[in-house]
Formats: sequence, structure tokens, C-alpha cells
Amino acid sequence: MRADTIFREAYPERVSPPRKGRAIIKNYMDRVFDIHNHIMWGVDDGSESIEMSLRMLKMAQNDGITDIILTPHNKPNRRNIYLSEQLARIDELKHIARKEGIYINLYPGNELYYRSDVGERLSIGKAATMAGSRYILLEYTPMDDWEHIKRGVEDMLMAGYFPIIAHVERYINVMKEADRAYELIDKGCYLQINASSLMGEVGWQIKSKCKSMMKAGMVTFVATDAHEDKKRTPTLSKCIKYITGKYGEETAEKIFMNNPLCILEDKIIR
Repeated sequence: MRADTIFREAYPERVSPPRKGRAIIKNYMDRVFDIHNHIMWGVDDGSESIEMSLRMLKMAQNDGITDIILTPHNKPNRRNIYLSEQLARIDELKHIARKEGIYINLYPGNELYYRSDVGERLSIGKAATMAGSRYILLEYTPMDDWEHIKRGVEDMLMAGYFPIIAHVERYINVMKEADRAYELIDKGCYLQINASSLMGEVGWQIKSKCKSMMKAGMVTFVATDAHEDKKRTPTLSKCIKYITGKYGEETAEKIFMNNPLCILEDKIIR
């Protein structure tokens, strides 16, 4: 059985409507997605316990987030959980969360560190696509060379996946030349930046790069990359307000709702 069918059989209704009372802070959008975070507990450098995961979900709900694709790291020589275990953990987390009045939709995924066997790992369920779709969240190290980054994108496209480059603003050899980000997009890749980067929380140089990409219409997703409930938190409302004010409601709606819905529906983002 292909790994992408495991999710579909476990979760036949992929796109759930928002439930009454889900978000305490109501945005003008019906739904708000976080497609990159480390809320899954005990897997990577993110949440340390299911209790922390619940606190993070509560924080996200209070901030207006309605849907979360859980993306624990999947790296060589690290603890990685199979898709089947992710689905079991999501069921457990949802069950406990409902008792706490948390009604966020949860979906499986991974932040996939690119290496040559990523395609094989995805095909046998040792790694997860985004919510069972053809979309994948692809990660590199900040200093990886440009040819390696390009090769990873091309390999994944050839394998039939739609790569989303995680926190693209971190990759020095992409950001050093403006045409390189455009080249990735032209190949069929999508770019994700972190909300904290755009809001200037990691320095003005990174913020400036993110603003340039936003102005050029290069950014497909903005996500929290949340790791815990104190500093790197699962909140987006301030960033949504900033993007709405600077780039317009239509841009914010595409980034936080319409584009993520294409992931759930496994449709190409136009």
C-alpha cells in the first residue's frame, strides 16, 4: 500500500469546515492554517510532552488558527516516526484536545531534510507528505550549496511531488542572488517563510529579504515554525495583521487560507 493512501483511508474527509467557537480571536478569514511547526511531542527539538503540545494548540486556537499540519523533523541519524505512528499520535492528541475545548483540525506532515533517499522514504511510509497530498516540506542546512538545493528540488519534482521550501530566507546560497529564488519558483517549487522572520524577530536583514520576497509575490506560505509555548510560539495573528495592512486582504487570504486549502485538496497552486 502506498503511503499516501494510508492517510486517505484513515482520514476520508480531508477538508473539515470550521466549527463554532473554534477560534477566540476571529480573523476575517474563515480558516487560518499553520503548515510548518513542531507541535508533535517527543520527536524532535519541538514540544517535549503531550502537555506542551496541548498548551501550544490552545495558544494557536486562541490566536485564531483553525488548521495545523504537523511537521516534525525527518532527518538522518535522528529519531523519526513513521506515518502510521504520526496518525496514531494525531488521534490521541485530538481526543485529549477535544476534552479541553480545542477544535483545531490536525493533519500529518514532515519537515523533510533533503537527502537522496527521501523519495523512497515517502513511498514506504517512513516519511509523510503534507496532509496526504503530493506537497512536501523540504529543508536544507543554511550553508548548503546552490547546486545541492536545486538538485533536491528537481529530484522531488521528478518523483511527482510538489516541493515547498521551508523557511527559504535562511538559505544563504538562495538569498545571495535574487534570481535563484525565482528559478526555484519557475521549476515548480513553492516558498515558505517564517512569520517571525517577516516580523523582524530574527534580525532586520532577514526581515528585509522577506519583505522583498513578499513585495515580489514570491511567498506562497507564511508559517510559525513553532517549537514551544514560550518564545517560538504557534501564533500568526500579528503577522496576518501586518500582511493585510501592507500587502492587502487578498494576499493574506491566499497565504493563510487559499494556498493551504490547495494542499488539503491536492490541487496545484496557481
